[in-house]
Amino acid sequence: MNKQRKSILILVLALAVTAALFTAVITNAAGIGSVLKGGAIVLLVDKFGNGLNSTINKLTANKGVAVNEMTKIVPIISIGGGSYAGAAQVSGPASRVKLVQAVAQLETSFSGKTFRIKALVPVASKNTINNIKRVSGVGVSAVIDVRL
Repeated sequence: MNKQRKSILILVLALAVTAALFTAVITNAAGIGSVLKGGAIVLLVDKFGNGLNSTINKLTANKGVAVNEMTKIVPIISIGGGSYAGAAQVSGPASRVKLVQAVAQLETSFSGKTFRIKALVPVASKNTINNIKRVSGVGVSAVIDVRL
């Protein structure tokens, strides 16, 4: 093999390796982006949860509910990927609402893909991949979209 062909072969191999590494970096960056988005949602829920809760209660005129009723803002976690999908207000008896750590979002379709179904389930853990346990007696009273 002559020197010029060797140089071209080395250049092509170097470009192929560079392209493979670049693809791996981009793929990992996409994963990091979803982790950062999830972290941002948790921080926003922690920082603005009380204000969001108060605003929703005013909107729905639920400020005067019985003492044993409570509302709380928690993150929504999409089941399947474990990624954060926004936030929700849950409501119910105080002893039950205090147990809620997140809302699990389960998704499916029906009749081909004519209908998209999302079930929102109050759960006792943010680790919904390994530990999905419904908190009975608590419902989802509002869904909060977060623009990042």
